[in-house]
Amino acid sequence: MQLKLIRQQFEAFRQYLQSRRGQKRLYIWESQRIFQENWDLQVPDLAAMYDSSLENSQTRRLWNRENYEPKRMMLEFIRLAPDFVRSMFRELFDESKSLDLRCSRFVFYCDELLENYKKEYPHRIENNHYHDDDYHMVFLYLAFRYPDRYALYDFQAFFNTLKKLGVAQLPPTNDVERYAKVTRTLYNLMQKEEGLMQLHRKRLRPEHYAGESYLLVYDFYVFCGAS
Repeated sequence: MQLKLIRQQFEAFRQYLQSRRGQKRLYIWESQRIFQENWDLQVPDLAAMYDSSLENSQTRRLWNRENYEPKRMMLEFIRLAPDFVRSMFRELFDESKSLDLRCSRFVFYCDELLENYKKEYPHRIENNHYHDDDYHMVFLYLAFRYPDRYALYDFQAFFNTLKKLGVAQLPPTNDVERYAKVTRTLYNLMQKEEGLMQLHRKRLRPEHYAGESYLLVYDFYVFCGAS
């Protein structure tokens, strides 16, 4: 990445943060706060906890839109095998293991659960658990669980941003280790950019998560990749 190009995009992002458009994705900070307040793998009723952890007062589009229902399917899996799902999430959140391994194994476990679900309910039409193709939900869990380590994942916007920032060797889809490294670098640069963090915090309201959050990196690269 070229520092000159990064600073140019930071300046454009600074203007974005001060505009009405800068409110567009703040609903995600609300969901991050709700997740932080509710997530607890120790509770007896895993389904109720999972359901209450993924909520938003404005929209459900992060986990429920046309032909995309990962939350509903995970609730089905929890009802089918709650202890197995509990162990899946524990492994996903185990920072002693590599990120790539954790992501791929989580998807593998979802594949297994989907096959078991189809055997248990042969007349239902579900053929997807929605946690595989773009890693969106896998990183949603990671970003909400560890706000100061992971950002939400949008490969195309990330790819477009890297091109704008002068990256010569662009990553393949789901190179999660490189993704995590780049987002960490961008967040560190954001913290050093005079006034940028203050502009971000000025947007936040009481319903939003107010701690350190790589959601700001996601907001930046989605803005940058689309502009």
